[in-house]
Amino acid sequence: MSVRQRHAVVAGAGIGGLTAALALSRQGWKVTVCERAEGPAAVGAGIVLAPNALRAFEAIGFDPAPGTGSAPAMAMGLRRPGGGRLSRADPAALAARFGRTPLALHRSALTAALAAGLPEGALRYGAAVTAVDEGDGRAVVRTASGDLTADAVIAADGIHSPLRRRHFPHHPGLRYSGETAWRTVLPAGAAPAGIAAAETWGRGERFGTVPLADGGLYAYATAVVPEGYRPADVRTELLRRFGTWHHPVPALLERIDPGQVLQHDLYDLAARLPRLHHGRIAWIGDAAHAMTPNLGQGGCQAVEDAVVLAHLLAGPDVPAALAAYTRARLARTDAIRVRARRAGRVAALRHPLAVAARDLAFRAVPAGASLRALDDLFNGFTLPGPNGAGGNVRRAQGR
Repeated sequence: MSVRQRHAVVAGAGIGGLTAALALSRQGWKVTVCERAEGPAAVGAGIVLAPNALRAFEAIGFDPAPGTGSAPAMAMGLRRPGGGRLSRADPAALAARFGRTPLALHRSALTAALAAGLPEGALRYGAAVTAVDEGDGRAVVRTASGDLTADAVIAADGIHSPLRRRHFPHHPGLRYSGETAWRTVLPAGAAPAGIAAAETWGRGERFGTVPLADGGLYAYATAVVPEGYRPADVRTELLRRFGTWHHPVPALLERIDPGQVLQHDLYDLAARLPRLHHGRIAWIGDAAHAMTPNLGQGGCQAVEDAVVLAHLLAGPDVPAALAAYTRARLARTDAIRVRARRAGRVAALRHPLAVAARDLAFRAVPAGASLRALDDLFNGFTLPGPNGAGGNVRRAQGR
């Protein structure tokens, strides 16, 4: 007697959703990814895959590097608006401690590579998931293009997750961090040569640059502003805020295409969810634990979620696997969410005395201590045992 192939429906074709679909497909699941957008995003920004995310990808046999060009060894330095150093980047030390350096690439390149690994027809655009109803041992997924029956549903439907709001109606939802962010990617050859990965901190403002594997440059800026603030002229606004900062910031601002600049207010979850599953639904990524980008871990934790969830779903009992997923992931992701919030408060300081004290403290921290502070992030990826905690835990560490 043949065994019925299990079916997973993934709501959302972002990095977390596509990673989960790829991982489950490679385990023999039938997967259907339902994306509300009508097609792949035409614009986007960069993403930095930290060592923990790269190890998670390794666990499912996916390599994000091919086809992205020659990836530069990356470590993030920290500067002041006048150019003075608060901390120096040391890619060699980072690689020695964690086994590799982060990989920076365009988000669209990563999602395209993940989607290319899925079976033909698995990815459906214009098919937003509107509801999930529990059936007789399976779930009925309501979508804009028809109903689907699934053994497991993965809610990767983003920071404003409709499925999260529907199934956790008493959760307080999102909290505005007080900052907005502008992000863009300059294609290869459009930016001055030799720009390193660095972030510059001013008073309530930040500017960052990250060279991408394909030769492009990811540039971003943040500012403390009222929620919903939208300047009429993006270039003028950015030049007003950052035009007198150190090289190469003014030159980059002159070269950006305002039509390719994304602006988003920065939010995180006001409180952690009581659990990361409900019935046959599991939440991953921003839908599960939206966090501010101050640690660069939002996308990385989505990748970890997806890989851990697929690993647990290799077992025969789906409800038990989803409960184990909550046990495996809730504490880690919430701790990182809270840590990112606290880091953002330090970075967004505006009072001159507070900023001076902050900058002095950063200059005084030894390089080794700065690296050790990343241990729980970069060495924190684990594949849990069947119960989601303890027991058969495999940890991939760089040292």
